[in-house]
Formats: sequence, structure tokens, C-alpha cells
Amino acid sequence: MNEYDDLIERVSARARTSKEHRPPVSAEALATAEKRLGFPLHPLLAALYRRAGDGGYGPDYLLFPLLLGDNSPLHGTTATEEDSVVDGYLARIPPPETDTWWAWPKAVVPILHWGCAMIAAVDCLSEDGTVLLFEPNAITGQDVTSGWFVDAGSLAEWLETWLTGSGWYEEGTIYEEFTMAPWPDAASRL
Repeated sequence: MNEYDDLIERVSARARTSKEHRPPVSAEALATAEKRLGFPLHPLLAALYRRAGDGGYGPDYLLFPLLLGDNSPLHGTTATEEDSVVDGYLARIPPPETDTWWAWPKAVVPILHWGCAMIAAVDCLSEDGTVLLFEPNAITGQDVTSGWFVDAGSLAEWLETWLTGSGWYEEGTIYEEFTMAPWPDAASRL
């Protein structure tokens, strides 16, 4: 038993109510994902994919599957590489020889697309699995750091807001009163 068991059980129960819910990934699929990424997923995020399901549940637009490919339930659909955690992360990292102002932070994996190009992402290097919001519409000039915000201090907190219906994305939220803090580590991680 670990510190996330109760939360994962509650998420799993809610996930099973989603028409888009997909079965959990195998240990082999998780190992493949982490090998392709080059770093381990945050432990809670890994546990969600292993125990609650391979995406298709969660707030609004639903969590991405872990991988795309021949064995993915999305294989042969209109899903693109950006529609998965691993392929979406790898697609956002510019090749080392590329001369670009664009950057995506190391070990920050996309987990959900909010629409309007906004992405929810988990910082796999942070102890708590900070959930970030990448809002490219907030980028000023070529300062990519201005597009990164802290959505929740931890993945556990983010999941709790979904379970309790208290997230900023819920209908009835008064957006004028809602603000997100900039991600303080953006400059050092981009």
C-alpha cells in the first residue's frame, strides 16, 4: 500500500464511468514509455496509467493515452502524436541542432489538451508532480517562460479538484476572479 492508493481507487471508480476510458497499461508498456522518454514518470502519474486506465478520463478533454502506436487503442484513428504523453512530449522537444527560440521543459509531459492550444502537463522532476498549464497565447515576444503557469502544486491536488468538481475549468467558475501563478522554474528549465 502506498500514499496514493485511496486517491487512485477514487480516480479509478470515476474513470470507469467515462465512455472514453481505456484499460490500464501493462508494466511493459510503462517501461517502454519511460525508456523512450529517458526519465521516469512521476510515481502518481505512472500509477494512474497502470491502475486507473490509459487515459480517456479526467477533466473536460480527458487524459491522453500513454503511447500511440500499433498497440494503442487509438491506432488507425485521427489521433496525432501530440495526443499521447510520450509522443506528445517527444514531438515538442526541438532536435539539438535546431536553431530556434522555442523550447519545451525537460521532463514535463503533456497529459491533456484544454483546447485553444493550452496543455496541462506534469513536471516529473518535481517531488509532488506539479501540474502546469502551458498557455501559448500568453507568450510575449519570444519569451516562452511567459506561457507557463502552475495549475496545481501537485498531481494529487489536481486530481482532487477534478473529483470534487472544483477546478477552474468547471462551469460556473468566475474567470475574472481566477488567476494562476507563473511557473517559477520556467526560466531554469527551458
